Amino acid sequence: MSGAVERLGEVRGRIAAAEREAGRAAGSATLVAVSKTFDAGHIRPVIAAGQRVVGENRVQEAQSKWPDLKAEFPDIELHLIGPLQSNKAKEAVALFDVIETVDREKIAAELAKEIAKQGKAPKLYVQVNTGSEPQKAGIEPTEAVAFVKRCRDVHGLAIEGLMCIPPADENPGPHFALLAKLAKEAGLEKLSMGMSGDYETAIAFGATSVRVGSAIFGTR
Repeated sequence: MSGAVERLGEVRGRIAAAEREAGRAAGSATLVAVSKTFDAGHIRPVIAAGQRVVGENRVQEAQSKWPDLKAEFPDIELHLIGPLQSNKAKEAVALFDVIETVDREKIAAELAKEIAKQGKAPKLYVQVNTGSEPQKAGIEPTEAVAFVKRCRDVHGLAIEGLMCIPPADENPGPHFALLAKLAKEAGLEKLSMGMSGDYETAIAFGATSVRVGSAIFGTR
């Protein structure tokens, strides 16, 4: 458990160094510690070390551990970073503070319905499939700007930023550059990009948040 806290410190140090190297303000890239598959016992020491922004991949798994943890630590900001099924929109809006994986019309419509019903408004990001990978979630890059506009105009959703997961076997730099370009075109300031293997590169390309799991919690 103490290993995770040590690794958290290392990751924070590397984020700070990457910010300096990119000529960015300290603290301009938020660390989202990805705790998927780890139980509350593994997560608590990391929260105790001051980490308050956390990511989960699945709604159902998050439901099994986060209601209690959020009651214990009410200032936690919980991000959904995995694909969202439309039948889980109700639970997602109830539990998460940020949903990073809005990627199709049906999800936008369901989220709008639940936000109106629950009176809760999680921050929303559109996921872009920058590599146009058939097996991966996300809107096609050519459709991203128009989709953000539809989310706003048709569904009344306040989209805050864009998110991507570059193909595992490609240089992530061009994908991060593409996401930054699309965000600028859509008038968005937030960029969720970069994971354990490439978060320093993402910071160089303007990431406002990086999603780091195994580099903190260890291998699953």
